Amino acid sequence: MKTIKGPAIFLAQFAGDAPPFNTLPAIAKWAAGLGFKGVQMPSWDKRLFDLEKAAESKAYCDEVKGILSKEGLQITELSTHLQGQLVAVHPAYDAAFDGFAAPQVRGNPQARQEWAVSQLLLAAKASKNLGLDRHVTFSGALAWPYFYPWPQRPAGLVETAFDELAKRWKPILDTFDGVGVDVCYEIHPGEDLHDGVTFEMFWERVGKHKRCNMLFDPSHYVLQVLDYLEHIDIYHDFIKIFHVKDAELNPNGRCGVYGGYQSWVNRAGRFRSLGDGQVDFSGIFSKLAQHGYDGWAVLEWECCLKHPEDGAREGAVFIRDHIIRVTEKAFDDFAGAGTDLAANRRMLGIA
Repeated sequence: MKTIKGPAIFLAQFAGDAPPFNTLPAIAKWAAGLGFKGVQMPSWDKRLFDLEKAAESKAYCDEVKGILSKEGLQITELSTHLQGQLVAVHPAYDAAFDGFAAPQVRGNPQARQEWAVSQLLLAAKASKNLGLDRHVTFSGALAWPYFYPWPQRPAGLVETAFDELAKRWKPILDTFDGVGVDVCYEIHPGEDLHDGVTFEMFWERVGKHKRCNMLFDPSHYVLQVLDYLEHIDIYHDFIKIFHVKDAELNPNGRCGVYGGYQSWVNRAGRFRSLGDGQVDFSGIFSKLAQHGYDGWAVLEWECCLKHPEDGAREGAVFIRDHIIRVTEKAFDDFAGAGTDLAANRRMLGIA
């Protein structure tokens, strides 16, 4: 068993143009002041981090680590959620996702995809230069418009989509393997990898690649009515990153899982700040400790009601209080009588 590291915080939802959220030294000081020990770094936000520089220069990476170390922090992982999304985009989402890309490739799906792949390759190099061994991203989605179709899907549609998804990701996984870094896909509605079944479909198609792993975020499973505790039992060998995010599902006679096209605050399924939703975090932290999860517990704040700064302040304490310092001995060791093979055989009636 391992004691989970933390608390850490994903900076993506907090970065902004106003102090202290607009520079790395300032946001690091803010996060440390709340009690965080690690930060998950969005690789696309140059107010905080320059991905190209990090891929080219170990000196720059040492500078970033030094800024964080000064505040008692370290980088847990780099994130390429936005770029990973663009590795595979169904044409129905072209306009919506164009904003994730660099201006020079917008409106050109092929150029946008090539840019996204190049960003992932830079992230592999940057992760190595930072001394990291795992990375978080999205898979992207080709089949998502057909997840609950009418009329029914034609035979082979999903298989073709996953074949293509694997074809696009296999060289990226190989590059990460070359630098000793795991790729952890956030299992997320909106991605083709949105539950255990779809993760396995992808994993099989990339040749059961050893760098193909998971980010576990229970909030996405609450909204899918998926058993997130059993999910840990099944997939604990793949879970290398953990987003600590709460959610609630309150279906009624008017609205259910699909949300009725409503805003977040009016949906039956909503993301909440830690402790305000329905996730059984005591069960989750126990399961992860039991199965030897050796990564970080990373706060991701996406509450539809509470102010982010309140969510961050409360979240640091919440995570700290849920981390289990695992025991090194059994509770009944005091009653142990030692090991005696002959005595054991006598107790069992064995001559």
